Amino acid sequence: MSEILAGRVAIITGAGGGLGAAHARVFASQGCAVVVNDINTAAAQSVVDEIISAGGKAVVNSSDITNYDDSLNAVKQAIDSFGDLHIVLNNAGVNRDRMFASMTEQEWDTIMAVHLKGHFCISSHAVHYWRGQSKEGKPVDARIINTTSGAGLQGSIGQSNYAAAKAGIAALTLNQAAELGRYNITANAMAPSARTGMTSAVPEMAERMAKPEDGSFDHFAPENVSNVLAWLGSAEAAHVTGKVFEAEGGRICICDGWRTTDGVDRGAAWAPAEIGEAMKELLAKETPAQKVWGT
Repeated sequence: MSEILAGRVAIITGAGGGLGAAHARVFASQGCAVVVNDINTAAAQSVVDEIISAGGKAVVNSSDITNYDDSLNAVKQAIDSFGDLHIVLNNAGVNRDRMFASMTEQEWDTIMAVHLKGHFCISSHAVHYWRGQSKEGKPVDARIINTTSGAGLQGSIGQSNYAAAKAGIAALTLNQAAELGRYNITANAMAPSARTGMTSAVPEMAERMAKPEDGSFDHFAPENVSNVLAWLGSAEAAHVTGKVFEAEGGRICICDGWRTTDGVDRGAAWAPAEIGEAMKELLAKETPAQKVWGT
C-alpha cells in the first residue's frame, strides 16, 4: 500500500504526547516528514526518536505556539530541515475546567491563548509562506488542520472557556477555507473522540475509554483519529475544505453547523408585546440542538 503523505512536510503542535504523538507517528508512517512541536522538549524528543527508529523523518521544535514571533521558528525549521512545508496540524491544547460562576480571568485567558491564539500563530506564518509561493507561480497544495471539540460544537458543563475557544476554532476554520482557497490552501477541523492524557485524568472517562484487554478493536485509540487526519493532509484531499469532522473509533461524520431557519416574518415591525406569539411559532418549528455535554 502506498504512503499517502510521501514527500510532504507537516508541523504538528502538542505532539509530545497523547493525540499529537499519535498524529506524528501515523503521519510519519505515511511518508511525511514531521516537525514535532511541544514545549516539553524531552517528550517531543522521545516521539522523534521513535519515528526515526521506525525509519521515518522527524525533528523536535519547542516554539511557543502562543508567541507570534517564536512561532515563526517552527515554519523556518520545517523549511530548513526538509525543504518545504505542506501541512500545519494545530493540535496543542490544555484544560482549565471550572464552572462559569467560579472561573478566574487567568483560567479564561490561558485557554484562549493556547487554543485560539495557538491556532493562529503558526498557521499565519505558514500562510505567508504559501501565499508567497503562489505569487511566485510555484505550485501550492497546502493544508491547515485544526482541532475543535464536541464541547465547542454543543457546549460542555464546567468548560465554558474551553467550549468558547473550540467554537471559535470551528468558525476560524470556515473563514480560513473561504479566504485561502485562492492560494490552494484547504482548512478543515476535527472534533476527536479518543483516549488522551486529558481523558485519562477523568476517572469515568478513563474507564469508558480504556484499551480492551481481550485484543478486540480499540475503539478509542487515538490512531483512529490520526488516520483520518493523514488522509486530510494528503494530495487526495485537495477538494475538501471548510468542513468540521468528528471521528470516533471506526466512525467518521461531518458536523452540520448553525443554519438560519425560515423564521417568522410579518413584513412590518413587531411590537414588543407581540413577540411572545411569534416566539411560540418559532420554537414550535425548531429542530432542537444537540444537548450540552454534561446535561
